[in-house]
Amino acid sequence: MSSSHAPESRIPNPESSMSSYPHPIIAKEGWPFVAASVAAAMLVHWLSGPGWAAPLWLVALFMVQFFRDPPRAIPQEPKAVLSPADGRIVAVERARDPYLERDALKMSVFMNAFNAHSNRSPVDGEIRNAWHHPGKFFNAALSKSSLENERAALWIRTGSGADVTCVQIAGLIARRILCYASTGQRLARGERYGFIRFGSRVDVYLPQESRPVASVGDKVYATETILAVLP
Repeated sequence: MSSSHAPESRIPNPESSMSSYPHPIIAKEGWPFVAASVAAAMLVHWLSGPGWAAPLWLVALFMVQFFRDPPRAIPQEPKAVLSPADGRIVAVERARDPYLERDALKMSVFMNAFNAHSNRSPVDGEIRNAWHHPGKFFNAALSKSSLENERAALWIRTGSGADVTCVQIAGLIARRILCYASTGQRLARGERYGFIRFGSRVDVYLPQESRPVASVGDKVYATETILAVLP
């Protein structure tokens, strides 16, 4: 299922606010990778010259762009479901929510290695439960990754009583899911709650009466893009 409306991404909104930003522009998860790659490039540059160091400088540049973590403007529409990740929409469909055992609207965002990889809460709400499932590492663009790959899921209940399930899914290369949220915690929309290293996917299960705004193939941005509107 898809919507004919384009997502409202990166468009200034007078009712938007900037998220409180807990980390520098480079995500804390990337500090060791960036430091190590820059140090290696500098050492080879000093010992052997720029020609030999060029590939290592490219690696360092990749690390910087991969672990970038820019602050984002937060749309304030009360029923909006925001994208939890940067990437492209690969699924908008009716599906069974395997965590809450309900029929739901499922929307999936695939992150490639060139997207920012911080994950942010799609709604305001309380975490009612959290799960972690070890699994395989299929290409995260494939639909079977939703049920077979390693994944971490959050059940978030909004103030209006809507249930939203947000699932971080590891990919073919991504082997580390980081989720900092836990049961009983309250999340604000756009709040940073996790990170997945090197390509991955995030699924969002919504009440089936929700109206999708984004469509398959759309490029979306964490927090700034509205995926859907709750009933």
